[in-house]
Amino acid sequence: MKQKSEISGLISIAGGKKGLLVTASFFSVLSSFLQLAPFVAVYKIIEELLIHAGQPSEIDKDVLLFWGAFVFVAMIAALLTFYISGMSSHIAAFNILYTLRVRLTDHAAKVPMGYHTQTATGELKKIIEVSVEKIEKFIAHQLPDLISAIIIPLLLTGYLFWLDWRMALVLLIPMSFAFWMQARMFASDEGRTAYRDFQFAVEEMNATAVEYVRGMPAVKVFGITADSFLTFRTAVHRYRDISLRITDLCKTSYSIFFVIVSSLFSFVVPIGIFLVSRHSGEQAFAITFILFLIITPSLSAPMLKLLHLGSGLREIIEGHKRIEAVFAENIVAEPLNPQIPDSYDISFDHVSFAYEQQDSENYKPVLKDIQFTAKSGEMTALVGPSGGGKSTIANLLLRFWDVQEGTITIGSVPVRDMGTENLMETVSFVFQDVHLFYDSIEENIRMGNTKATRQEVINASVIACCHEFIERLKHGYDTKIGEGGTYLSGGEAQRIAIARALLKNAPILVLDEATAYADAENEHKIQQGLVELVKGKTVLIIAHRLSTIRSAEQILVVQQGEIVERGTHYELRSQMGLYEKMWQAHISAAVWQLGAEKKGTGHE
Repeated sequence: MKQKSEISGLISIAGGKKGLLVTASFFSVLSSFLQLAPFVAVYKIIEELLIHAGQPSEIDKDVLLFWGAFVFVAMIAALLTFYISGMSSHIAAFNILYTLRVRLTDHAAKVPMGYHTQTATGELKKIIEVSVEKIEKFIAHQLPDLISAIIIPLLLTGYLFWLDWRMALVLLIPMSFAFWMQARMFASDEGRTAYRDFQFAVEEMNATAVEYVRGMPAVKVFGITADSFLTFRTAVHRYRDISLRITDLCKTSYSIFFVIVSSLFSFVVPIGIFLVSRHSGEQAFAITFILFLIITPSLSAPMLKLLHLGSGLREIIEGHKRIEAVFAENIVAEPLNPQIPDSYDISFDHVSFAYEQQDSENYKPVLKDIQFTAKSGEMTALVGPSGGGKSTIANLLLRFWDVQEGTITIGSVPVRDMGTENLMETVSFVFQDVHLFYDSIEENIRMGNTKATRQEVINASVIACCHEFIERLKHGYDTKIGEGGTYLSGGEAQRIAIARALLKNAPILVLDEATAYADAENEHKIQQGLVELVKGKTVLIIAHRLSTIRSAEQILVVQQGEIVERGTHYELRSQMGLYEKMWQAHISAAVWQLGAEKKGTGHE
């Protein structure tokens, strides 16, 4: 029953293009019927030859020519019907492939960020690419082939039973036993577990391979080889072990199946000789026996194809389960009637949050009773030790997760009631780790406003202090970024991100360590861009370099998920608390750097 439901799940996906698939199935069946024409013709030709074996001159040549022409026409028709079946299934498959990938990526974009932090990039990549590709293979190739591989043996077996049920029964018994052996293996818990583990092993190997490639700078610096990269090596070994386990699991049943199906001839010959001896002189039975000898080997090819389709189907079913698992992830709930705020104050009202559910053994509160208001047109800064929860506060504003307790509002409207589209239009975010897509620089900036003109893109770039370096590139704004294109420094990428945010011109701006990877020169240019970017906006900024937020109207000191201090720069310094210690550490670091330079200069 479980196997049936798994296959019905695949069929339900295929049903997205029902008309095309019905057409493909119909012509596949018709092609299978037409492929029986040679066997009928051979029977009639042998019959004509044997009847007149004693007097060859009486052989009716028109009969031979008729059946020869019949086979020729039938084979042309079989090719045409097979072509129509294949084209219909491929058109359906590629349409379903496109729809399924769009649905998957759209759904993945709507699930909470927690899913993406817990799911390896390589795993999701394999689901979207490989698992979906296997669905296409099932619809375009395996569904028509499966019909053909089932219909042809059934038709041939039925034809053989019509000719002589005794010899046909002798063939049916070993064939049934061979299929039973294979089906038992595939349907067993051990078989299902092995194929499921195989899918996990492939996903893990993909994920660690992606990690290895992404970490290439560290790989080169530390001389890490693929063999010494422990997680990758472990994943490859696990893949090897599960592959060998599947081979060991299948070897007996597959060997028996292959030997029986490839040796059907040896089953029919003894019974045929025995029956011929009992029907000596009966020309009709001799013709039947000869036809059995011709048809029996022809049963092997579709049956072996059916075996390979069955083993491939198990892998496709496991891939389909992973696709369904992605769709089973709950998306961020959207309000029925999204509200638009009339002002842009940000309020966190007694907000508490943990990444795990409260009943989980790994439950650990990240934020505890966070309460503050970031006023419109002012800058509110979040500072504090690493891991204190600053970035989590910013992420919760964007509804990357939903809070367990408390409320986050923009202009008195809860962010849950705004709807994702409205929320994203209201907030611009410059991340610490800037992601630039493999596209032109112009299109990367235009992501902030897809309707912007080329001149508006340039104007934003000028304000963000990145126009100058873009113009120095060979292809200017048309320069491709990333693989196969140009790679930008951290500071340059940050300025592109600021230009993108400027072009968006949202009333709320969140800056997460926008100068984290910049050198002194780039930091100065980024600061110039930020001066224009923050004008008249509600600004929430996360900073480790305290000098960048001295002018903030409100500074919140976050430690271990709680706001332990709040005020302006001078108010916090006067409190002689954590902020003052952080400020002194900041000043000491700057003095130490200057001292190191002076010391070095003195020795020169």
